[in-house]
Amino acid sequence: MSRLDGRVAVVTGAGRGIGAAEAIKLAQEGADVAVLDLTAEAGQDTVEAIKKAGAEAMAIACDVSSAKQVGMAFEAVTNSFGRIDILINNAGVLRDNLLFKMSEADWDTVIDVHLKGSFLCTKAVQQYMVEQEYGKIVMTSSIVALGNKGQVNYSVAKAGLQAMARTLALELGRYNINVNAVAPGWIETEMTKEAAERIGMSMEEMKERFAKNIPLRRFGRVEDIANVVAFLVSDEASYISGETIYVAGGPASSVI
Repeated sequence: MSRLDGRVAVVTGAGRGIGAAEAIKLAQEGADVAVLDLTAEAGQDTVEAIKKAGAEAMAIACDVSSAKQVGMAFEAVTNSFGRIDILINNAGVLRDNLLFKMSEADWDTVIDVHLKGSFLCTKAVQQYMVEQEYGKIVMTSSIVALGNKGQVNYSVAKAGLQAMARTLALELGRYNINVNAVAPGWIETEMTKEAAERIGMSMEEMKERFAKNIPLRRFGRVEDIANVVAFLVSDEASYISGETIYVAGGPASSVI
Protein backbone atom coordinates (compact mmCIF):
# COMPACT_ATOMS: atom_id res chain seq x y z
CA MET A 1 0.00 0.00 0.00
CA SER A 2 1.37 3.42 -1.00
CA ARG A 3 1.28 6.25 1.53
CA LEU A 4 -1.14 8.43 -0.48
CA ASP A 5 -3.59 5.74 -1.58
CA GLY A 6 -7.14 7.12 -1.77
CA ARG A 7 -6.02 10.76 -1.63
CA VAL A 8 -6.85 13.45 -4.17
CA ALA A 9 -4.31 16.19 -4.87
CA VAL A 10 -4.39 19.50 -6.72
CA VAL A 11 -1.08 20.87 -8.00
CA THR A 12 -1.00 24.34 -9.54
CA GLY A 13 1.51 25.24 -12.23
CA ALA A 14 1.92 21.52 -12.87
CA GLY A 15 2.46 21.64 -16.62
CA ARG A 16 6.24 21.55 -16.29
CA GLY A 17 9.19 21.81 -13.94
CA ILE A 18 8.78 21.37 -10.20
CA GLY A 19 4.98 21.27 -10.39
CA ALA A 20 4.99 18.44 -12.93
CA ALA A 21 7.50 16.48 -10.85
CA GLU A 22 5.38 16.97 -7.73
CA ALA A 23 2.21 15.85 -9.48
CA ILE A 24 3.89 12.72 -10.85
CA LYS A 25 5.49 11.88 -7.49
CA LEU A 26 2.15 12.18 -5.68
CA ALA A 27 0.62 9.86 -8.27
CA GLN A 28 3.44 7.36 -7.76
CA GLU A 29 2.59 7.47 -4.07
CA GLY A 30 -1.03 6.58 -4.86
CA ALA A 31 -2.88 9.90 -5.19
CA ASP A 32 -5.19 10.93 -8.00
CA VAL A 33 -4.14 14.36 -9.24
CA ALA A 34 -5.72 17.44 -10.79
CA VAL A 35 -3.13 19.27 -12.89
CA LEU A 36 -3.76 23.02 -13.01
CA ASP A 37 -2.02 25.34 -15.47
CA LEU A 38 -2.91 28.32 -17.61
CA THR A 39 -4.25 26.00 -20.31
CA ALA A 40 -5.43 22.41 -20.15
CA GLU A 41 -3.09 21.62 -23.04
CA ALA A 42 -0.11 22.68 -20.93
CA GLY A 43 -0.94 19.96 -18.42
CA GLN A 44 -1.49 17.08 -20.84
CA ASP A 45 2.04 15.64 -20.68
CA THR A 46 1.85 15.60 -16.90
CA VAL A 47 -1.56 13.92 -17.04
CA GLU A 48 -0.19 11.20 -19.32
CA ALA A 49 2.76 10.60 -16.97
CA ILE A 50 0.38 10.32 -14.01
CA LYS A 51 -1.77 7.78 -15.83
CA LYS A 52 1.33 5.75 -16.65
CA ALA A 53 2.02 5.73 -12.91
CA GLY A 54 -1.37 4.06 -12.43
CA ALA A 55 -3.33 7.00 -11.02
CA GLU A 56 -6.24 9.05 -12.31
CA ALA A 57 -5.64 12.60 -13.53
CA MET A 58 -7.31 15.57 -15.11
CA ALA A 59 -5.93 18.77 -16.62
CA ILE A 60 -7.74 22.02 -15.82
CA ALA A 61 -7.11 25.48 -17.26
CA CYS A 62 -6.84 27.97 -14.42
CA ASP A 63 -5.33 31.40 -13.90
CA VAL A 64 -4.77 31.20 -10.15
CA SER A 65 -4.96 34.98 -9.81
CA SER A 66 -8.63 34.87 -10.90
CA ALA A 67 -11.10 34.07 -8.13
CA LYS A 68 -13.71 33.01 -10.67
CA GLN A 69 -11.39 30.58 -12.45
CA VAL A 70 -10.10 29.15 -9.16
CA GLY A 71 -13.63 28.55 -7.91
CA MET A 72 -14.61 26.79 -11.12
CA ALA A 73 -11.44 24.68 -11.10
CA PHE A 74 -11.88 23.38 -7.57
CA GLU A 75 -15.54 22.68 -8.18
CA ALA A 76 -14.54 20.64 -11.23
CA VAL A 77 -12.07 18.63 -9.14
CA THR A 78 -14.61 17.77 -6.47
CA ASN A 79 -17.21 16.92 -9.09
CA SER A 80 -14.77 14.46 -10.69
CA PHE A 81 -12.97 13.01 -7.67
CA GLY A 82 -15.42 13.65 -4.84
CA ARG A 83 -12.91 15.25 -2.47
CA ILE A 84 -9.62 17.14 -2.21
CA ASP A 85 -7.05 16.09 0.37
CA ILE A 86 -3.89 17.83 -0.84
CA LEU A 87 -3.13 21.25 -2.32
CA ILE A 88 0.29 22.20 -3.66
CA ASN A 89 0.46 25.93 -4.41
CA ASN A 90 3.24 25.85 -6.97
CA ALA A 91 2.21 28.23 -9.78
CA GLY A 92 4.77 30.98 -10.25
CA VAL A 93 6.33 33.43 -12.67
CA LEU A 94 9.44 35.59 -12.90
CA ARG A 95 9.60 39.27 -13.81
CA ASP A 96 13.13 40.06 -12.64
CA ASN A 97 14.64 43.54 -12.66
CA LEU A 98 16.38 46.03 -10.44
CA LEU A 99 13.97 48.24 -8.52
CA PHE A 100 14.48 51.37 -10.62
CA LYS A 101 13.75 49.38 -13.79
CA MET A 102 10.88 47.30 -12.46
CA SER A 103 7.46 48.24 -13.79
CA GLU A 104 4.28 48.26 -11.77
CA ALA A 105 3.01 45.47 -14.03
CA ASP A 106 6.08 43.35 -13.21
CA TRP A 107 5.39 43.82 -9.51
CA ASP A 108 1.66 43.12 -9.78
CA THR A 109 2.06 40.00 -11.92
CA VAL A 110 4.47 38.29 -9.56
CA ILE A 111 2.54 39.23 -6.42
CA ASP A 112 -0.78 38.21 -7.98
CA VAL A 113 0.35 34.80 -9.17
CA HIS A 114 2.35 33.78 -6.09
CA LEU A 115 0.55 35.44 -3.19
CA LYS A 116 -2.95 36.11 -4.42
CA GLY A 117 -3.00 32.82 -6.30
CA SER A 118 -2.00 30.82 -3.24
CA PHE A 119 -4.53 32.76 -1.13
CA LEU A 120 -7.37 32.09 -3.58
CA CYS A 121 -6.56 28.39 -4.02
CA THR A 122 -6.18 27.83 -0.29
CA LYS A 123 -9.41 29.70 0.45
CA ALA A 124 -11.20 27.58 -2.15
CA VAL A 125 -9.88 24.26 -0.88
CA GLN A 126 -10.17 24.85 2.86
CA GLN A 127 -13.96 24.57 2.79
CA TYR A 128 -13.66 20.98 1.60
CA MET A 129 -10.83 20.16 4.00
CA VAL A 130 -12.62 21.66 7.00
CA GLU A 131 -15.73 19.64 6.24
CA GLN A 132 -13.80 16.36 5.99
CA GLU A 133 -11.48 17.35 8.89
CA TYR A 134 -8.40 16.45 6.90
CA GLY A 135 -6.03 18.31 4.60
CA LYS A 136 -2.44 18.94 3.59
CA ILE A 137 -1.39 22.25 2.03
CA VAL A 138 2.10 23.16 0.81
CA MET A 139 3.20 26.62 -0.31
CA THR A 140 6.14 26.90 -2.70
CA SER A 141 8.55 29.48 -1.34
CA SER A 142 12.24 29.85 -2.32
CA ILE A 143 15.67 30.66 -0.92
CA VAL A 144 15.08 34.03 -2.59
CA ALA A 145 12.73 34.76 0.32
CA LEU A 146 15.98 35.72 2.07
CA GLY A 147 16.54 38.46 -0.53
CA ASN A 148 18.25 38.57 -3.91
CA LYS A 149 19.30 41.50 -6.06
CA GLY A 150 17.02 42.10 -9.02
CA GLN A 151 14.15 40.09 -7.56
CA VAL A 152 12.39 42.34 -5.07
CA ASN A 153 8.95 41.27 -6.32
CA TYR A 154 9.81 37.56 -6.25
CA SER A 155 11.57 37.83 -2.86
CA VAL A 156 8.61 39.57 -1.26
CA ALA A 157 6.18 37.03 -2.70
CA LYS A 158 8.22 34.06 -1.54
CA ALA A 159 8.70 35.48 1.94
CA GLY A 160 4.99 36.16 2.12
CA LEU A 161 4.21 32.53 1.37
CA GLN A 162 6.19 31.46 4.42
CA ALA A 163 4.14 33.86 6.55
CA MET A 164 0.97 32.54 4.93
CA ALA A 165 1.92 28.97 5.83
CA ARG A 166 2.60 29.88 9.47
CA THR A 167 -0.62 31.87 9.82
CA LEU A 168 -2.86 29.30 8.18
CA ALA A 169 -1.30 26.53 10.25
CA LEU A 170 -2.59 28.42 13.29
CA GLU A 171 -6.05 28.95 11.79
CA LEU A 172 -6.62 25.51 10.28
CA GLY A 173 -4.83 23.20 12.67
CA ARG A 174 -7.98 22.63 14.73
CA TYR A 175 -9.51 21.00 11.64
CA ASN A 176 -6.62 18.54 11.21
CA ILE A 177 -5.18 20.53 8.31
CA ASN A 178 -1.41 20.83 8.01
CA VAL A 179 0.05 23.85 6.22
CA ASN A 180 3.75 24.05 5.40
CA ALA A 181 6.09 25.63 2.88
CA VAL A 182 8.95 24.22 0.86
CA ALA A 183 11.72 26.60 -0.22
CA PRO A 184 13.77 25.31 -3.16
CA GLY A 185 17.29 26.49 -3.83
CA TRP A 186 18.84 26.48 -7.28
CA ILE A 187 16.87 23.88 -9.23
CA GLU A 188 17.42 22.97 -12.87
CA THR A 189 14.12 23.81 -14.59
CA GLU A 190 12.90 25.48 -17.75
CA MET A 191 12.19 28.62 -15.71
CA THR A 192 15.77 28.69 -14.44
CA LYS A 193 17.06 28.17 -17.97
CA GLU A 194 14.93 31.06 -19.22
CA ALA A 195 16.21 33.26 -16.39
CA ALA A 196 19.80 32.41 -17.34
CA GLU A 197 19.19 33.23 -20.98
CA ARG A 198 17.74 36.61 -20.06
CA ILE A 199 21.09 37.59 -18.54
CA GLY A 200 23.10 36.12 -21.40
CA MET A 201 24.12 32.82 -19.79
CA SER A 202 23.54 29.23 -20.76
CA MET A 203 22.09 26.78 -18.26
CA GLU A 204 25.46 25.05 -17.98
CA GLU A 205 27.23 28.37 -17.33
CA MET A 206 24.74 29.23 -14.61
CA LYS A 207 25.14 25.83 -12.97
CA GLU A 208 28.92 26.14 -13.00
CA ARG A 209 28.81 29.65 -11.54
CA PHE A 210 26.33 29.07 -8.72
CA ALA A 211 27.16 25.47 -7.81
CA LYS A 212 30.44 26.71 -6.32
CA ASN A 213 28.47 28.22 -3.42
CA ILE A 214 26.33 25.13 -2.84
CA PRO A 215 27.83 22.80 -0.21
CA LEU A 216 26.66 19.74 -2.14
CA ARG A 217 28.25 21.24 -5.28
CA ARG A 218 25.31 20.70 -7.63
CA PHE A 219 22.06 22.23 -8.73
CA GLY A 220 18.96 20.54 -7.42
CA ARG A 221 16.70 18.33 -9.49
CA VAL A 222 12.94 18.72 -9.61
CA GLU A 223 12.69 15.32 -7.95
CA ASP A 224 14.53 16.68 -4.91
CA ILE A 225 11.62 19.04 -4.26
CA ALA A 226 8.94 16.51 -5.16
CA ASN A 227 10.33 14.00 -2.65
CA VAL A 228 10.11 16.51 0.21
CA VAL A 229 6.59 17.58 -0.78
CA ALA A 230 5.44 13.95 -0.93
CA PHE A 231 6.64 13.51 2.65
CA LEU A 232 4.98 16.73 3.89
CA VAL A 233 1.58 15.71 2.52
CA SER A 234 1.80 12.18 3.91
CA ASP A 235 0.55 11.11 7.32
CA GLU A 236 4.18 10.51 8.28
CA ALA A 237 4.39 14.31 8.59
CA SER A 238 1.12 14.67 10.49
CA TYR A 239 2.76 16.57 13.38
CA ILE A 240 4.60 19.09 11.19
CA SER A 241 2.73 22.33 10.49
CA GLY A 242 3.62 25.97 9.98
CA GLU A 243 7.18 25.16 8.96
CA THR A 244 9.34 26.09 5.99
CA ILE A 245 11.66 23.37 4.72
CA TYR A 246 14.61 24.68 2.71
CA VAL A 247 15.78 22.26 0.02
CA ALA A 248 18.91 23.95 -1.24
CA GLY A 249 21.89 21.62 -1.06
CA GLY A 250 23.10 23.28 2.12
CA PRO A 251 22.13 25.99 4.62
CA ALA A 252 19.97 28.46 2.73
CA SER A 253 22.03 31.48 3.79
CA SER A 254 25.14 29.93 2.22
CA VAL A 255 23.51 29.27 -1.11
CA ILE A 256 21.85 32.55 -2.08
